[in-house]
Amino acid sequence: MTITVNCRCGAQYNLKDEYSGKTVKCKQCNTTIAVPHLTIESQSDPVFDRDKFLLRQKFAIFAKYDVWNEQGNPILFIERQAHLIRNLFAVLIGIIGGNVMEVLIASLIPLVNEPLKSIIALLAFIGFFVGLVVIHSLLYKRRHTNIYRDDSKTELLLSIRQDNKFELLNANYTLQDNNGKTLAKFRKNYLYNLIRKHWYCYAPNGSLLAIALGNFFGLLRINFIILKGNSDIIIGEFNRKFTLLDRYVLDMTADNTREFDRRIAIALGVLLDTEERR
Repeated sequence: MTITVNCRCGAQYNLKDEYSGKTVKCKQCNTTIAVPHLTIESQSDPVFDRDKFLLRQKFAIFAKYDVWNEQGNPILFIERQAHLIRNLFAVLIGIIGGNVMEVLIASLIPLVNEPLKSIIALLAFIGFFVGLVVIHSLLYKRRHTNIYRDDSKTELLLSIRQDNKFELLNANYTLQDNNGKTLAKFRKNYLYNLIRKHWYCYAPNGSLLAIALGNFFGLLRINFIILKGNSDIIIGEFNRKFTLLDRYVLDMTADNTREFDRRIAIALGVLLDTEERR
């Protein structure tokens, strides 16, 4: 972000934000110019009025996180819904359904001529996977992630919604506030992620807000940089600390005016962990 200042001699300067609150000399008349302070965007809730969030994953079967401020005080609690029994049941019934479809199609093999037998066998093989996917998708319950004020879970602040049960190429998520208002949408492409992990963050109107980039191929646990819109301007980082329990630092210090909504930032950080299986 640049700061525009004007000298009384008529000269105009576009300065980097690092000059905020300082003084500079006019190159034309040598007058001292006071550079105004940048306006920091106020967040919707004081708990988000900060640049660093420390995330600690709890030792649990399901994804649960405590979020601390820089002083080590808890400020948020995050939980991803599991629906373990329901979704295991969906897989089991999907496998059974796929087998039934395969058997039904394969039962046609004795009724056709030899040239068609191999085609029917192939269709039976495909039918298994079609039956598995269709039945599993019908029974599967989407795993949403909720962000609460604290671990009592009495006050919901944000919800990250899994948009679809099954997606072949993309994964899509929607961030909503506690009134159900959409704040942002997130998307990743599975094919692109094979080379370098990309997460795209969009405003409700479809404009690109940010891109989170991991390292190439991502064979190890990786860190992310967060770029502003479609530019190469870094506004944040999401880094893992190597400890017994997973700990992460979401650092948005580079976005010193807090133009990027911190509610969206914390949701992006959660997705970079839970959906990348870090």
